[in-house]
Amino acid sequence: MKINFDKNNGLVPVVIQDDRTLQVLMLGYMNEEAFEKTQNEKIVTFFSRSKDRLWTKGEESGNFLTVKNIAVDCDNDTILIKAKPTNIVCHTGSFSCFGEKNSKGFVYELEEKISQRINDQIKDSYTYSLFQKGINKVAQKVGEEAVEVVIEAKDNNEDLFKNEAADLLYHYLILLKAKNFTLLDIEEILMSRDR
Repeated sequence: MKINFDKNNGLVPVVIQDDRTLQVLMLGYMNEEAFEKTQNEKIVTFFSRSKDRLWTKGEESGNFLTVKNIAVDCDNDTILIKAKPTNIVCHTGSFSCFGEKNSKGFVYELEEKISQRINDQIKDSYTYSLFQKGINKVAQKVGEEAVEVVIEAKDNNEDLFKNEAADLLYHYLILLKAKNFTLLDIEEILMSRDR
């Protein structure tokens, strides 16, 4: 990995992205020494322009950024680091320097809504009423929806197939909640299998 530290007085911008959610967390700068330290220790270290020294993110707060992947742009003068944050990233107390924590998309937002309806015990919610019936009923509903997906897959009605697939995913999210797991837990398994 060749990085051009000759531009901008030896500093290159570094974009930090959450490894799991892909949310942009912050922007910092590295000189060659900070980059080498980051590579060696697998903890993000910047060159602080205000302190005029190397600065490991989290050295005071304990909110470190553990390096998962490092990439360099096409001009070799900007770094993208995917990292796992220990906790909040921004000094303001926000999860990210660009605002609060974002989900990875609508399915993750739906997972949060399902969890909220269950946690808040929303009485007139279908989600909560199914959850209240216990793990056997939730698992049975997932099985029923899976069978309906298989049946519709064999036919040519795209709308019916997509609706049954949506029902299956929705009930699967309830099942995950009932088992105290999240999509991210399942995603980690899939990522570990990606070779």
